[in-house]
Amino acid sequence: MEKFEVNILGCGSALPTMRHLSTCQVVNIREKLFMIDCGEGAQLQLRRSKLKFSRLNHIFISHLHGDHCYGLMGLISTFGLLGRTAKLHIYSPAGLEELLKPQLDFFCNKLTYEVVFHSFQTSSPEQIFEDKSLTITTIPLRHRIPTAGFLFAEKQRPNHLIKDMIEFYKVPIVQLNDIKLGADFVTADGVVIPNNRLTFPSTPARKYAYCSDTLYKENNIPQIKGVNLLFHEATFLESERARAKETNHSTAIDAARIAAKAEVGELLIGHFSARYEDETPFLEEATPVFPNTILANEGLCIEVR
Repeated sequence: MEKFEVNILGCGSALPTMRHLSTCQVVNIREKLFMIDCGEGAQLQLRRSKLKFSRLNHIFISHLHGDHCYGLMGLISTFGLLGRTAKLHIYSPAGLEELLKPQLDFFCNKLTYEVVFHSFQTSSPEQIFEDKSLTITTIPLRHRIPTAGFLFAEKQRPNHLIKDMIEFYKVPIVQLNDIKLGADFVTADGVVIPNNRLTFPSTPARKYAYCSDTLYKENNIPQIKGVNLLFHEATFLESERARAKETNHSTAIDAARIAAKAEVGELLIGHFSARYEDETPFLEEATPVFPNTILANEGLCIEVR
């Protein structure tokens, strides 16, 4: 199975503490690195993770609150000091380029590479990235300012050929690609050989959904239905539900309810408020609703499976 991992670099909320740093994750898909949010301290955590800086070419910012983007300037500067030449693509709601451009002009006016900004709207899902193996689509969230999560979806790989059967039926090389894609084979005598006799299915495509900084929102359930792994913010415990509503955040139980209704494989919760010194109660509140729940923590690397 090809690599598809989520690395937690920071899982705290707005106030960094000695226990947790601000939000930042790196998704590793077949050694291509995609950063989600870039809170303060992101580049130090990236070094600790031993992930290769050179493999990070795309950064996705969920919204323009400081704890999700304060780390960008430092990271951009460090890439310049390292002599980077590849373009760095940054995706965010509108406004980030205008905020960063004066700082880039002042601190990074002799970068060895280009920073390319891509803005997206947050009112409806929008595909913002695609390559031969992956698509990334925004997930509209409900927060105090325009905010979106991200759905990372592998493309289904073609079927695998059964070598012995291909040789037995003397299938021409020029037809192998069509057979991988599901075509039957017709012999010279006109006999139809069903595709399932020549191939076996590839591993099912996997999905990872990232939902941070949002009120409880059932409208997103159809989009994240059945994902292998869901990260959902859980800033507060149930005792602080009023505070969660006031600040447009979720509780651990909110996250678990979304996971249960969306029938996801695993739930990863994080974005913990600095008021808590122990996250065990988050797990205690979430697991009765959705048993397969995991606590995020700096340094955690979890496989999407």
